[in-house]
Amino acid sequence: MIIVRNERLVTRNNRIGTYSGIISIIILGAGMYISFKYPDLISWSIIALASGFTLSQVGIYYSNRFGRSPRPDETLDSALKGLDNQYALYHYQSPVTHLLVGPSGIWILNPFSQKGKIIYNEKKGRWKQVGGNAYLKFFAQDSIGTPEKDITNSTNRLHKALARIPDFEVPEIRSALVFSNENAIVEADNAPVPTLHARQLKKLIRKEAKGDHTLPTSTVKTVQDYLGLQSIL
Repeated sequence: MIIVRNERLVTRNNRIGTYSGIISIIILGAGMYISFKYPDLISWSIIALASGFTLSQVGIYYSNRFGRSPRPDETLDSALKGLDNQYALYHYQSPVTHLLVGPSGIWILNPFSQKGKIIYNEKKGRWKQVGGNAYLKFFAQDSIGTPEKDITNSTNRLHKALARIPDFEVPEIRSALVFSNENAIVEADNAPVPTLHARQLKKLIRKEAKGDHTLPTSTVKTVQDYLGLQSIL
């Protein structure tokens, strides 16, 4: 499998997460100091605390995605290890964050590290994480968010980009939600897109390569050439 990764972006965002976290602690400390030492300057204390909290959330966002090991892109690398070089896996190097292009089709991969039980609520039309720490979900951005919106936005963005290829009919773009936490229990067979544990991802891709979604080699090559393979690692 060919892996195309924007290493510069990974390094930059890792630094953003690190520095944002450090600076946020300094600002929060300053806000607390002002509130105790100079109670008459409470407005400045509030501004500092609010700014520090906001910056801390920025730091958490980037650290969760680019500072942890394994990172989301690395978990997908491991999950798909063993696929042949007909497949190209793009990280931060295409119109969507993680993209797999190969004989099984065009796949937008959405990695998650959350634990707990993952289910799909058909009545509400959305995914739900059952269990986990409520504090971490709020303060550490440990909830799964709104995958349904992310899927729609990512699909539209990628389709728009591929539609620029001259004389090319964009094939179906598919998505999958991939959970990598060892303590994640995925029970979402009723979901509109494949929702599975990372251990099952390669099996799904290989199965789809033999099904109705198989892409002709010429189509695969057209998409891969358009996206470029300059950053092969």
